[in-house]
Amino acid sequence: MDFVNIFIAFTGRINRAKFWIAVFIYAAILAIVAAIAFLGTWTTALGLYCVVGLLLAISSIGATIKRLHDRNKSGRYVVLFWFAPLVMLFIGFQISALSDFVATALWLTAIVIGIWSFVELGCLRGTIGNNQYGADPLAPDVLTPPVRTHA
Repeated sequence: MDFVNIFIAFTGRINRAKFWIAVFIYAAILAIVAAIAFLGTWTTALGLYCVVGLLLAISSIGATIKRLHDRNKSGRYVVLFWFAPLVMLFIGFQISALSDFVATALWLTAIVIGIWSFVELGCLRGTIGNNQYGADPLAPDVLTPPVRTHA
């Protein structure tokens, strides 16, 4: 498995399996950081979370872009799938005292986008064959014609 392609590069395609492997590795790293932070002081925990969180965010944005490429979608969808729900949730919390209706509408929209991104990135198969972003990650490297034996 090419870990550099999964975690560092921002170009190419990755399939669902590699995407989920990346998600589980990110979760394991965050669990380890949380355990280390639990044992340390507040300033150590905050610094560790900031550094590791920034590195994981950049890496996971790259994995998301490659997964979108596998679905033959532009990497710009990462703005919709990542940043739009966060902004909507933040604004919803800020205005919840002023208008419960608007805050609830923003939260529900963020949840719908989250479900859409889960299905799009984690459940649906990528395009079969080559697309504008590269070769199919599930295609065999070498296609050999079938061999016929005559008896």
